[in-house]
Amino acid sequence: MNSPNDKVIIQQGDLTEMDTDAIVNAANNDLVLGAGVAGAIRRKGGEEIQRECDAIGSIPVGYAAITGGGKLKARFVIHAASMQLGGVTSAEDLRGSTAHALRIAAERKLKSIAFPALGTGIARFPMKECAAIMLHEAAEHLKTETSLEKIYFVLFDEEACGVFQRAWSRLQAEMKKAIAAEAPGG
Repeated sequence: MNSPNDKVIIQQGDLTEMDTDAIVNAANNDLVLGAGVAGAIRRKGGEEIQRECDAIGSIPVGYAAITGGGKLKARFVIHAASMQLGGVTSAEDLRGSTAHALRIAAERKLKSIAFPALGTGIARFPMKECAAIMLHEAAEHLKTETSLEKIYFVLFDEEACGVFQRAWSRLQAEMKKAIAAEAPGG
């Protein structure tokens, strides 16, 4: 089994500048690219991304959909619907949309994906809980057979980056403890 330690990268930066196979949009279930991350993706990627979203239509909250990347460096945008338009994000919806985005990337045989902190902007989901949920889903996904070699978490500011780094350290310690407990004589 591969360790997720070297496959998860947490960094501060601009998600729309990531040169990965896919970036993840913090989407609403109507796939309307309004403000926040979605607005930045629309501005940099072009209106063709919104047109592809319009062709898909609404998706259930907790799911994800994929479009081309338009003018972005990323080839695809995976729209993780963790809220309704103008709504709030729940832990269950965040967990589901993160896991679904990872599954879509693996089904497409993508090697790299970059996530923002889903639901923490307009939807006001707590950053610390978001980090714990998203990083857990990434680690669980990496335990399976997957094409993904790198999962980036690209945070807008230093504070959010620190929250994700601390959550990742805690999760790694928990995983080590669980592995030690499962070992013979552990």
